[in-house]
Amino acid sequence: MEIREERRDGVLILVASGRFDSVTSADLEARLLPAAGERPLVLDLAGVEYVSSAGLRVLLKLARRMKDAGGELLLCAMGDPVRQVFDLAGFLPLFSIEPSRQRALDRLGPRI
Repeated sequence: MEIREERRDGVLILVASGRFDSVTSADLEARLLPAAGERPLVLDLAGVEYVSSAGLRVLLKLARRMKDAGGELLLCAMGDPVRQVFDLAGFLPLFSIEPSRQRALDRLGPRI
């Protein structure tokens, strides 16, 4: 699991790759939760190949922190295997999801 940061039009974009599972969930949480103070935050999942229940739990925790802080979290570029996990877990309605990073940024508009 790897996460790198980018900024575009005043928006923090976290670009993730690898697996979000029980092995990586502690690192994932340590990396994502501090970003909950960013408003808005885009999490690009194009490079994520697998998400387990442990990974879903971290993403749900991030979404709740963002909501409590008055922030907005957008997930984007989710591949079919990851989308299926979200769907089977009933998580699709809990997140704002866009098909691409550009669509997520367009939805947010410029922040600078």
